Formats: sequence, C-alpha cells, structure tokens
Amino acid sequence: MSLLEKRAVEKLAEKTAVEPVQFGKVAVLCGGCSAEREISLNSGRDVAAALCRSAVDAHVVDSAQPVIAQLQRAGFDRAFIMLHGRGGEDGVIQGALQTLGLPYTGSAVLGSALSMDKPRCKALWMGMGVPTPRWLSLHEASDSEAVVRDLGLPIIVKPAQEGSSLGMSKVTAANQLASAWRAARHYDEGVIAEQWIEGKEYTAAVLVGRVLPLIRIETARDFYDYDAKYVAEDTRFYCPSGLSDEQEQRLQAVALRAFETTGAKGWGRVDFICDAHGAPWFIEVNTVPGMTDHSLVPMAAKAAGIGFDELVMRILATTL
Repeated sequence: MSLLEKRAVEKLAEKTAVEPVQFGKVAVLCGGCSAEREISLNSGRDVAAALCRSAVDAHVVDSAQPVIAQLQRAGFDRAFIMLHGRGGEDGVIQGALQTLGLPYTGSAVLGSALSMDKPRCKALWMGMGVPTPRWLSLHEASDSEAVVRDLGLPIIVKPAQEGSSLGMSKVTAANQLASAWRAARHYDEGVIAEQWIEGKEYTAAVLVGRVLPLIRIETARDFYDYDAKYVAEDTRFYCPSGLSDEQEQRLQAVALRAFETTGAKGWGRVDFICDAHGAPWFIEVNTVPGMTDHSLVPMAAKAAGIGFDELVMRILATTL
C-alpha cells in the first residue's frame, strides 16, 4: 500500500460521520470448524452487538454451515471476518469472498496465508531482516539430539498453522521432543521447533497503518499458552507497557514493518519478545485477533482513547 493510499484509508477509518446505512447488510462471520471455534463465536457475537449498537444491520453467520450459500441467500453486502484459525485466517474465506465480490475486513488472501503459515512467515521475515527466532521443521523421525545442538535448550514446539497457542509445548530435554511433536501434530501436519527466547512478551495491535500502545504480558506459566490466555486469572496485562517513549516508538515501527512485510493489512496483531538486551524477536502475526471486550486489541485501542464500538466501526469502515 502506498503512502497516499494508507493516508486515505486511515482518514476513512477515522471518520465518525459515516452513515450506518452505507454499510448495507453486514455478515459477521464466526464460529467455523477450527480448534478456535468457541473463541471465534464469542468474538463474533461481541462484534455483531457493537455494530448493532451503532445502527448497522449486522448478523452473526456461523461458517460451520455452508457459508457461501448463506451469504448468497441472505443478500449480504459485506463481511466482518471474525473467524480464528483454519478457514478464517489462512486466506480460504478471503478467497471465497473475493470470488463472490463481497468486501471484507482485514488482510487479503496472500497476507492471511503467509501470516498463518509460521515457517513461511519466519522465512520471509529473515529474508527481509525482521528478527525472528531460529527454527527447524520437526518430523516423527527427527534426530532430537541434532535439533538440540542446532537450537539449544529450551525449545518451543508448535503446530505450523494454528492459533491461540494450541498444541504448543516447552521442551527442556531432548527426550521430550517426540511427545511435544505428537502434541503439536494433533493440530497440524506441519510442526516446527523454535529457539526459546527468554524475555518480556509484548503484543502490538495494528489499526489501519497505526500501531496502538504496546501491551506487556506477564504469566506465571512457562509461556503465554492457551490457559494463560483464556482460563488463568493471574495473567497480567500492562498498557502502558512500562517502556520509555523512545523504546515504545522504536518497537512500534519494527512491529509495523513485521506486519506489513507479510502483506497483512487493515488490522491485526503482532506478537514479539524482547530479550535481556531489549532486542525484539518477532513470533507471529494474527490477522484476525480476538475481539471480545477484554481481548488485547480492544485493550490497546482503549489506551489510545478508542472505545470498543468505535474500534469495530473503524475496522468495518475499511471495507468501504
């Protein structure tokens, strides 16, 4: 996206005078059949409720049912994508919507597919000079000792294409790699072993070319896993992050570069860890992050003075 295009889209997204009728009938796509179905349904319901409060004709559409038939039969004008994981963040639904000629929120096919595919995203980042931990593809027959020699210990093992930290394990000894591979393999055919980075974890929410205030995440667990995200009550989120203005602005700039390098656009979230020297290591891009009133993107937006309903409307405005 050129600078002029970015400014035009940002100006549009910040407009508060857009009449709700301009959006027509909006499908909030959620649910689906991925491992993140329940989280997606919660996000979709909250987004639809916010749109309705703003007088938008919004309807929850569960894509677990034949979604193309639902969209054509009901005569929708655009879609707000709240599908997490497979089928929603990997370019599949984006391609279907483009075929139907329906405008939609978030990243297009390429940006969605690259962001969802961790090894390809990381390979792209490395080629573009965006810092990311070293990794190896892991297989059933992988030589555990060789993997440890290459990556060191600890190691994080994860599915190549999955969200919400599902199937992830921390490995502290070579003999744990096989069971970690099996746990990740349950969610995806592709599995990667990644260098462990010790440090503070941050997330950067991106909204139409702008990085919102960074959030620092603290958990008593080994890492920010599924339970730390959705179950544990002792996970702590700090926004402001505690960084100096200079540090925050520097990290925001790199986070935006990491986001745009994949072709992601519109809105999303970039997760990274800062090591003991303050150097960032980028982990992944989420092109359809959670959007309940206690999710991370709304939290960052609130710190920037943007309420949940306004945030939802700004994202929808990018489809005009």
